[in-house]
Amino acid sequence: MNKKELISKIAAQLSVDRKVTSDVLDTMEQIVTEQLAQGNQVSFTGFGIFHAAMRKGRAGVNPRNPKERIQIPEVRVAKFRPGKNLKEAVK
Repeated sequence: MNKKELISKIAAQLSVDRKVTSDVLDTMEQIVTEQLAQGNQVSFTGFGIFHAAMRKGRAGVNPRNPKERIQIPEVRVAKFRPGKNLKEAVK
């Protein structure tokens, strides 16, 4: 399912305009992104938690020159930890 299909499905289930649904989803994405950029976490009880975490630096291989070793720096990445209800539904 892509974003367009998700918007259509939500709009149909709630009997609201697709434009309003799209605006709400876009705003949610923006807020979650802003919070993760600030280092905060966003929790949806039962669904899961979005959080930012540091990924360690590591040694890698240059894809253009496989003989050359490069150092990949430490970076902050977005992660998602599923909640209990989501885990149960997927089982």
